[in-house]
Amino acid sequence: MSAVARECGVERKTVEQWFQALEDLLIAVRLPVFSRRAKRATTVHPRFFHFDAGVYRAMRPRGPLDAEAEIDGPALEPFVLNELRAANSYQRFEYQISTWRAQDGVEADFVLHGERGLHAIEVKRSATLRGDGFEGLRRFAAVYPVARCWLLYGGDKRLRQDGVECVPLRRIGEVLDEIG
Repeated sequence: MSAVARECGVERKTVEQWFQALEDLLIAVRLPVFSRRAKRATTVHPRFFHFDAGVYRAMRPRGPLDAEAEIDGPALEPFVLNELRAANSYQRFEYQISTWRAQDGVEADFVLHGERGLHAIEVKRSATLRGDGFEGLRRFAAVYPVARCWLLYGGDKRLRQDGVECVPLRRIGEVLDEIG
């Protein structure tokens, strides 16, 4: 928020009010950072998501230097968040949904914590699995070994790699069934 305030030339408190208005209008949601019994320092700033991938894509400035992957990748995260929130509410999973980010920026997109367990979820647009795509989940699992880690990706095959369940995005329902 401080960066947005500087860029817009307004006070941080004003930006906080703007973000709060977006949340009150159900246009956006802020996820808190998961830090229960953390053994490593994490960031304390919540993460901001537009409620709809289409809105994100429409609002994001585009230019000749912008690659589709830079737009499509982040647009998938609100989609997955909405699926998680809907299942959590409708099926009464009662998870707290948050995010996790180490001080150096390595992150797990979503963390679900509740009586049913602890799950970390990373979302990748790529159809191929690369080692760097697992770094946030590896680090999360090192801090929280009890966690079940998931990677939703653009590929076709479900498999297990480096202790992570890798599931095609189009099969997100299977993940929702298993975490419930």
